Amino acid sequence: MARDYVWIEGVPFPTTTSRDLRSLRDEFVARDEDVIVVSYPKSGTNWILEIVHLIHTRGDPSWVQSVVSWKRSPWIESPAGLELIRKQKDPRVYTSHLPIQLFPKSLFTSKAKCVYIMRNPRDIVVSGYHFWKAIKVTKNPDSLEEYFEWFLQGNVPFGSWFDHVGGWLQLRGKENFLLISYEELHQDLRASVEKVSQFLGTELSPGELDSVLKNVTFQAMKDNKMSNFSLVPDTIMDHSKAHFMRKGIVGDWKNQLTVAQTEAFDKVYREKMAGHPPGLFPWE
Repeated sequence: MARDYVWIEGVPFPTTTSRDLRSLRDEFVARDEDVIVVSYPKSGTNWILEIVHLIHTRGDPSWVQSVVSWKRSPWIESPAGLELIRKQKDPRVYTSHLPIQLFPKSLFTSKAKCVYIMRNPRDIVVSGYHFWKAIKVTKNPDSLEEYFEWFLQGNVPFGSWFDHVGGWLQLRGKENFLLISYEELHQDLRASVEKVSQFLGTELSPGELDSVLKNVTFQAMKDNKMSNFSLVPDTIMDHSKAHFMRKGIVGDWKNQLTVAQTEAFDKVYREKMAGHPPGLFPWE
């Protein structure tokens, strides 16, 4: 049976999220060696994580093929994930969908490296609908039309996309913050991997880079049960309703949203994103 949300400071979360996020925000200590991947859900999180993990192993795929993704990079907002993070040895790699106002404050005074991946929110609407309808730890939409309305209202897990992206963009330009987009990865994967490896301070040899690229294709990840989320417990996800890795393409929203929905979305988008510099978002 689908559940509702956990509401924390006006933001809805899946019921697997820690209800003690305020303590996490004040007490968790980010270390200078940490690498943190942050995103709004369905922005390409799994893809950028796989890239980070393979850069970490210099292209050796044995780690990503033997340990499930959520144990390689635990979720800080999950009690189980937080416990794993506390046991990790440096350099720790972990991930989060938290909005910036609920993220541990220590990040902002540390040298920890933060990678933020973003994606065209229209594609996130479509991808999110197909994903959240199968998740048992949060409220499920009955239709794309219903989810579309929820999304515009911010009544979806982790709240408003507009607020989430707008919040994290405050760190743009900081030395230890990398902004990258799902669209960039699609347009030039090699250049994107080089960009991430340079940010992380890891210089890959041509052979190591080729191995990373080989193992982060959509098909390679879809075929890897440690990365395709097929091992997510049935208590959390109904695998008969959706596959975590569905299409992995750019622009599918054009096939899914109606003209009226597109116009309604564009109106809200213009209002919410006014003031951001032109050219910042590759989908514009």
